[in-house]
Amino acid sequence: MSQSKPYNRDNVGKILDRAMDATGGILRLTPTWVPRSFLHPGRRIKLATEDLYAFGAHRGGIDERWFASTTEAANEGRNWDEGLSWVRFEGERFLLRDAVEEGQGKIVGPDIWNKYHRWPVYSKFFDNAGPIPHHMHQRQEHAQKTGQEGKPEAYYFPPQLNAAENHFDYTFMGLEPGVTKDDVKRCLENWNKGDNGILDLSRAYRLKPGTGWLIPAGVLHAPGSRCTYEPQWGSDVFGMFQSMVEGRYVPWELCVKDVPKEYQHDLDYIVDQLDWEKNVDPYFREHNYLEPIVDEENSGEGYTDRWIVYGLVDGKQLFSAKELTVMPGAKCVLRDPGASGWITVQGCGYISVQGYEKSKLWLQTPIMIRFGEEPDDEIYITYEAAKAGVIVENTGTEPLVSLRYFGPDVHPKVPNVGDYKKQKR
Repeated sequence: MSQSKPYNRDNVGKILDRAMDATGGILRLTPTWVPRSFLHPGRRIKLATEDLYAFGAHRGGIDERWFASTTEAANEGRNWDEGLSWVRFEGERFLLRDAVEEGQGKIVGPDIWNKYHRWPVYSKFFDNAGPIPHHMHQRQEHAQKTGQEGKPEAYYFPPQLNAAENHFDYTFMGLEPGVTKDDVKRCLENWNKGDNGILDLSRAYRLKPGTGWLIPAGVLHAPGSRCTYEPQWGSDVFGMFQSMVEGRYVPWELCVKDVPKEYQHDLDYIVDQLDWEKNVDPYFREHNYLEPIVDEENSGEGYTDRWIVYGLVDGKQLFSAKELTVMPGAKCVLRDPGASGWITVQGCGYISVQGYEKSKLWLQTPIMIRFGEEPDDEIYITYEAAKAGVIVENTGTEPLVSLRYFGPDVHPKVPNVGDYKKQKR
C-alpha cells in the first residue's frame, strides 16, 4: 500500500529494534503494487478486480507485486514510494529501505552491507494477459551512464498462480543465430511504420509451470502471459525494441528511456547495448533454462527445499531463489546462510526464529486482496534471523508452499544451469 505523503523516518531505528526484539528478526511486509501504463494485467496475483486501476486509469493497470524491495519503480508520474516495501509492526509502518539503512549488516548481512550499502536485489510477480514488448535491460556499462545499474534477472512460473495460460504462454528470447546488428537497426529504423518485425529475428519458447529461465542483462526477451516470479538485480532500467504488440503502439520513448539524450537517435549506440554473443547463442536454451533441483541437505521428512533460481551470471552469484514445501502437520528448521525475501503461495502455518518460538508469526495465503489490505503472506527474514535458524510449521490441510530469494554471494555454492539433468527421474 502506498502512502500519500512522506513519513517521518526519525523513529525508524527505535521501531526496528522493537520489531527485531519481538520476533528475533522476522519482519512482516505489506503488498507493494506497481502499475505499468503499457501493459494489461493478467489478474492472477490476487489483487481484487475492482482495484486493478487503483492508481488511476491514466497510470495503467496493476500487473506487478514487488517483494522485499528497496528499489524504486521507474514509472513516469509515480508515487514517491512506488516499488518500495513497507514493514508493519504493532500498528506502525516504516520502509524496508530505511530499516536496512538503520540495521545495516544485521538486516542484510555484513558482507552485503559492506559491499553494497543496501539490499541490492528484489523480486516480484509480474502477470499480464498477453505478451510484453521485446526488450532488454541494460548492462552495467550502459546503465551507469544514466546514473543507474544494469539488471540481470531470472524467471520461475509458480504452478499455484498459473492455472490459466492467458493469451500467449510463449516468450521470445534472444535472436536467431545469423542475425546481424544491421538487421536489428533496420527494425529500429522502421519504428513508425507499424510492426517493425523484430520478432521475425527471434525465437519463441513455450513456458512451462514449475520451470524457469536466467535472463542476463543485454539479452532481448518478450515475456509471455504466464504469471512469473522474478528475482533480479535492484534496478528498473529497460529499453523496448518492438514497436507494436497485439496491435498496440509502443512509443519510441520506451526504447530510449534509459539512454543518454545525446544517443537517443543513435542506432549504433542503441544496438550496442545488447550483449550480442548471448543474444545469438545457438545453445540459448541449454545455457539459460532452469528446472527445480531438490536441495537434499536441506530437505527431510515432510518438507522439501528446491532450488528454483540458480546458476551464475557472467561468473557471479548475483541472486538465487528456493521453493519450500512443508506438508500438513510437518515442521522444519531452515538454516540459510543469509537474508531472504519470502512470499507464501499456498497453505497456512507459522514461522518463527529459534529461541523466539512464543513470537511466531502467522502465514496465510490469501485468495483475494483488496488494495490497501495487509495480508499475512509476505515477510523478510533478516540475516540475524537466518543465522539463528527459522522454524516453519504447517498447521493446515494442504501443503504450505513459499518462495524466497537471496542476495549476492549468500550461498557457498549454487547449482549450475543444466544440473537439473543429474536428478533422478
